[in-house]
Amino acid sequence: MAYTTSGRLGMETASKLGHLMIVNNPWVKSLIDDFESIEMGDSGVGKITFQKFVVDKTESLKSIWAVDGSFVPVRSNPPTGKEVAFVKTALMYIDFGEISKLDQENPHPMLLQDIMKDSAIFHSTVFPLRNVKSSLGNNKDAIRNIVYHSLKQDQEGSFFETLKWLVFKKWLNEKPNSPSFECPHCGELVEGFTFDSEEMLCSHCSNSLFLTDMIGFHLDMEEDSASDAVASSYMLITETLMLFTPIRLLWGKNMLKFSNTLFIKDGPLTLRSQYAKFVPLIREFIEYTRQKGYPINLIGQEKTGVFRDHLSFIERFVSPKDNNEDPTYFVLTHEYVHKEVYRMDDLKNPYGKRTNYGEKVYVKVDPTTSLVLNIPTGTYNDNPHFPEPKHLLGLVKILSTLPGIISRSHEGALYPIELANGIASLSNYPSAKILQNFIETN
Repeated sequence: MAYTTSGRLGMETASKLGHLMIVNNPWVKSLIDDFESIEMGDSGVGKITFQKFVVDKTESLKSIWAVDGSFVPVRSNPPTGKEVAFVKTALMYIDFGEISKLDQENPHPMLLQDIMKDSAIFHSTVFPLRNVKSSLGNNKDAIRNIVYHSLKQDQEGSFFETLKWLVFKKWLNEKPNSPSFECPHCGELVEGFTFDSEEMLCSHCSNSLFLTDMIGFHLDMEEDSASDAVASSYMLITETLMLFTPIRLLWGKNMLKFSNTLFIKDGPLTLRSQYAKFVPLIREFIEYTRQKGYPINLIGQEKTGVFRDHLSFIERFVSPKDNNEDPTYFVLTHEYVHKEVYRMDDLKNPYGKRTNYGEKVYVKVDPTTSLVLNIPTGTYNDNPHFPEPKHLLGLVKILSTLPGIISRSHEGALYPIELANGIASLSNYPSAKILQNFIETN
């Protein structure tokens, strides 16, 4: 690895002469010749079959909820070096009938304004990350209290009630404890909160604990500083809680509405690290909806990453290749993900077993529009040939709804996510500069 430079001294550059000997190797020469060839291969494409689907407008979902979020760390200039992180998440309701009237190429701004009027709520907070002191305690305690009170107070506690609904499985007639977690004070394992409780004392050190400590944000913190991973993780958790709030409010109260609603999350249906403790809970609820005969219609959209890159490579080989052809889709099995997307042998742990509550699906709506979706199946199955289309909940309804919510503003864009992003966005410029000035003057 070369030395970098701060401007005072020159940077180290790579040696050009060091490459002369290696290119004489016949394998390397062959690779160079093949790399410079203009022929394009179709490696991996022959192993997949995109299936056609006919859009059935009678199956399209009438209501849509979409969630998106953003965060931005802000640093003040030296010598203070203060660092905070702003987080904002937005939840939006959209009527499918209204959005399907939009011109996908050039939507009228007034129609967009009408759709967005009185249809969105947002949640925002700020975390001290470094060199910001509170008279009430250290950074860790400050962030713990901010998380607890932000969720508990916003929207009259609706998001906090959703947290309790998930961790205590309130869709069932049972009264389980919450998942276990490590105490933020002593680090010992706490068995969990008793049903419906919000605060307790640690059984090891007797310090006070919040239900939000169960989530595990404190594992990404030190006593007097925290990385911006706290902000990004908080954004992902609040996106999940916000999206599951209308799910909670509809389930068991308006099943017809529940069955005719599409819930959309920006990004994959994934929670990693200590936050993966939510995944079994979410899977259990999703499986419960299937067993009760009202399977949830839920998707996540991946706009970047290895799955998007892989689809960008293969989409030119598959139908539709002209506007007269039907849309197509392809369900990725666990074996396909390992061998073709990640390009490695099967791992000891089956793909997504701990972290995912949705399976990957490629959809090609027309010659220029393709998407990477996550659609849940309920109970996880570690069979390498899982899933099949029949396992994906609400697949027919979801595929029939997609063409009506496509936006032509960006490649593979969906209007619900695009509109939610417009509310949740904390772009670096000029917003971050305004926030930096605010931090320095306060």
